[in-house]
Amino acid sequence: MNGRLPRVPTLHKLIQAWPWWLLLLALVGVRLSKGAFVADAYALLSRPFWPGSAQSEWLRSAKQLADQSRLTQLEQDNVRLRGLLALDRAPGAKLSAAVISRDSGGWWQQLELGKGSLDGVAPGDAVLAPGGMLGRVASVTPTTARVALLTSPSSRLGVWVARTQRHGLLTGLGTPRPKLQFLDKDTGVRPGDVVTTSPASTLVPPNITVGVVQSVDEQQVPAPDAVVQLSAPVDAVDWVQVVTRSAR
Repeated sequence: MNGRLPRVPTLHKLIQAWPWWLLLLALVGVRLSKGAFVADAYALLSRPFWPGSAQSEWLRSAKQLADQSRLTQLEQDNVRLRGLLALDRAPGAKLSAAVISRDSGGWWQQLELGKGSLDGVAPGDAVLAPGGMLGRVASVTPTTARVALLTSPSSRLGVWVARTQRHGLLTGLGTPRPKLQFLDKDTGVRPGDVVTTSPASTLVPPNITVGVVQSVDEQQVPAPDAVVQLSAPVDAVDWVQVVTRSAR
């Protein structure tokens, strides 16, 4: 060691390193401000990309659509519950039952209920839904019941057209609309006529609404027939009423 003192950086070199000093100061500032400076800078730079009036209007419309959808669903639930309440108060309606399954191969033919023989359900019992008659119990187990709908090909039901006072036989076709076969040649039945169960019926409750005549074929032999639109929503019902034998 020759005893010489270490060289001190000159002012010129310190000035040349100013970018590094500036970076160091920036890092210290970020550290002390806990990132507030970076957040402010980001907000300033991204301001041109903030949602404008068009985006705000779109969000407002989306919210209104969601609110309207919820309101519509609530109104539909209210109508359904009112229908079930009215059905529960109908004469002879004794036992409420939930629809627990449908036959995947016969949507328009049968469904299964969550009540059975232990609850007093028996084959032949009438099954009602909001709007009118749905079908009759075909078979039971201790806890379930299978219902043959009025649309099932196995269904036969005597019905009545009150306006013309004509009897007929409602026959299922395996389609959404069963066929009404009349006994008389001159029926006078026309589209819009209401079809009910026979007022003299002992097998099912009398005077229960079944549906409305949709069309009439006067050319059929030996007597006209008609297509009936059922009044009960066969494809949407989830609760029914079973009229047990003890109620009739």
